[in-house]
Amino acid sequence: MTTLHLSEDIAHAYSNVRSDKDPTNWLFLHYSDNNKLALGATGNGGLSELVSHFKPDERAYGYLRVITGDDLSARAKFVFIAWVGEKVSPLKKARVSTDKAFVKELIKDFAVEIHATDLADLHESDVVTKVVKAGGAHYGDGH
Repeated sequence: MTTLHLSEDIAHAYSNVRSDKDPTNWLFLHYSDNNKLALGATGNGGLSELVSHFKPDERAYGYLRVITGDDLSARAKFVFIAWVGEKVSPLKKARVSTDKAFVKELIKDFAVEIHATDLADLHESDVVTKVVKAGGAHYGDGH
């Protein structure tokens, strides 16, 4: 069995996404070859910016900070995305299950995990709904 190698800058990017003091709110990981996962990009433009990096012929991972709650109880929640595009070969699709476990040894803290194969799986309203449901009590604004 081949071991997946993670580039060293991934841990730093993960810390930035988790930090309340850093504007970075997502990271994108891609395979630089079959056995190496590299940091592809980071940003502060939220889910729509992160999703622009997912391609139909690639396997990749994303990590996203989402702010939930209201003015009195705003809090950060995190989403882990395992992306397997529709045009990925069956062998590479199968490897994602073992690779994902390895990636989750570094990216540990998240409220929601999404396995996506199509951009339709990552609509902003659906993702936010999953995060809110995973967050427990939701009092809303009375409407």
